[in-house]
Amino acid sequence: MEDGTEMARCRWRVLNMADIAACPAVFEPLATVAEVVSLPAEPSRLVSAIGGCDAYFASLRVRVDAEVLERAARLRVIATPSTGLDHIDMARAETRGITVLSLKDDTEFLAGITATAEMAWALLLATVRRLPWSFAAARRGEWARDRFRGHQLSGKTLGILGYGRLGRMVARYGKAFGMHVLACDTRDVRPEAGVRIVDFDTWLRESDVLSIHIHLTAGNRHVIDAAAFAKMKEGAVLVNTSRGAVLDEAALLDALRSGRLGGAGVDVIDGEWSDTLADHPLIRYANASENLVISPHTGGVTFESQRMAYERMVGKLREFLAKEA
Repeated sequence: MEDGTEMARCRWRVLNMADIAACPAVFEPLATVAEVVSLPAEPSRLVSAIGGCDAYFASLRVRVDAEVLERAARLRVIATPSTGLDHIDMARAETRGITVLSLKDDTEFLAGITATAEMAWALLLATVRRLPWSFAAARRGEWARDRFRGHQLSGKTLGILGYGRLGRMVARYGKAFGMHVLACDTRDVRPEAGVRIVDFDTWLRESDVLSIHIHLTAGNRHVIDAAAFAKMKEGAVLVNTSRGAVLDEAALLDALRSGRLGGAGVDVIDGEWSDTLADHPLIRYANASENLVISPHTGGVTFESQRMAYERMVGKLREFLAKEA
C-alpha cells in the first residue's frame, strides 16, 4: 500500500517552462507533493501540455492567454518568478478561479535582488559612453577615440519614473556618480536624502537621463508618447528595464532619428515574445544606428537572482499545493 508521501507526490502535475539550467536542483523541494515536467518555453507546447497539468511554473517568454487558459481544464495555480504579470491574462485567470503566485509583493525578499537595477545602470553607461559601437570598432582594429566621445554623468540630472524598489536602487547609484536625482511616482512616496520628488512634466523637462521602473498597467501603456518625447531635453538619454509597452516605440524611433533623444538603452521591447523579432522596428533600427542599445530582457537574469527567485517561487508553489492536498 502506498504511503501518504507517495500519494501526495503523484497527485499534482506541474508544468515548468522556466529555464532552470543555472540551478537544476531548484525543483527538488516539490518532489514530495508533485511531479514536475519541464518543457521548452514555446507557445505551441504550452497549449498542448497545459490541459494535463494542475500547476504551471511560468516563463516570461510565453504568454498565458485566452487560448492557453481555455485548454487548462485542471489548472489551479500559476507560479511566475517575476514581479511583472503582463505575460498572464489576469482577468481571465481570475474568472477561471486560477490562483496566480508571483514575487510582486515580496518586499523584504526583493530587497536582496539588485540585478535589474544594475542592468539599468549598465545600459545607461553603455549608451552615454557609446560602448557597443566603440567596442565593435576596436574589434575591427579601429582605435577611434574621438569618434566615440561620450558624456560624463557627474553633475547631470537623473530622473527616475517609479520610485519603488528598483527606482530607489538606481537613485542610490546616481548619487554615487555625483548626479542630481529626481523621481516621479503616482503614489505618495517618501524620498531618501538627496532625491527630489517631482511631477511627470518636470521629470520629462529636467532629466538628462530618464530611467523607467514602473509596472505595465492598462493606464500607463504608451505613457511615454510623442508628446512626452517633445518635452524632454534635446540630447537626453532614456533607459527602460520595465516593459516595452510603456513606450510608444514609433515615437521613440522618431525621437532617436531626430536627435531629440541622444540615445536609448532598452532591456525590453513590445512584442518580445514574437517569433519574428528580427523584423521588429527597434531591432531593425538598432542594426543601422549608433544610438540604441538593446538587450534581450536579461535585467533579472543573473545566476544569483534567478536562483533566489526560483527557490522563492518553488517554496510558494509547494506550500500552495500542500494546502490543496
